[in-house]
Amino acid sequence: MPLHVSPAPAPALRSVLAALGSPTAVREAHTPALRSVQGPLSPELPLPVHVLDRIVPNEAAPRTRLAGWRFLIRSGERAVAAADTMLTADGWTFSHFFEGPYIVSTELAVRQAESTTTQYQPRLLSIPELYMLTLWLHHDIEADAGGGALAPTDVLVPLAPAPPGITAYRPHRVAELLPVMTLRITRTPLPDLPELPGLLGSPA
Repeated sequence: MPLHVSPAPAPALRSVLAALGSPTAVREAHTPALRSVQGPLSPELPLPVHVLDRIVPNEAAPRTRLAGWRFLIRSGERAVAAADTMLTADGWTFSHFFEGPYIVSTELAVRQAESTTTQYQPRLLSIPELYMLTLWLHHDIEADAGGGALAPTDVLVPLAPAPPGITAYRPHRVAELLPVMTLRITRTPLPDLPELPGLLGSPA
């Protein structure tokens, strides 16, 4: 498999397992799908969630910050929700459960990336200035999943729903997408971006 998923910090995983085992935590979650599931639930596909707080024009390798780890909560073959964890003064701890379109789009983007021959380390990258979430395919599979900068050759796959002018699921190298995001921030009309041939397929 070309995707090298990094293991989440053990305390983060334990906190999610504890929340799943707590009837109160599940019952009080704003996740109807999670509350209605019959049978076992398991946290899978841990992905570090990084944030790009500010898009700076002409910055070659923007720095990101680690905001948490996200797990898809699976019931059988289906992801019904997700769980976020966060780093506190006492270490990694459960934050909240949620559901919504990003769960399906994350699964779809990951499946597409798995069909390629290039090896990547998958992450999630949030870009608050654009209300945008992407699957970040980092080229250094041995890197610390919690650190590092966006390399120009890394690939970003916007998840649905994507902001206007940016096509969901279409992969772009960082060096190509950053200028477009900069234009979006400055409200300049966006140019069309070419699709990277042979990288990821079109969504089903």
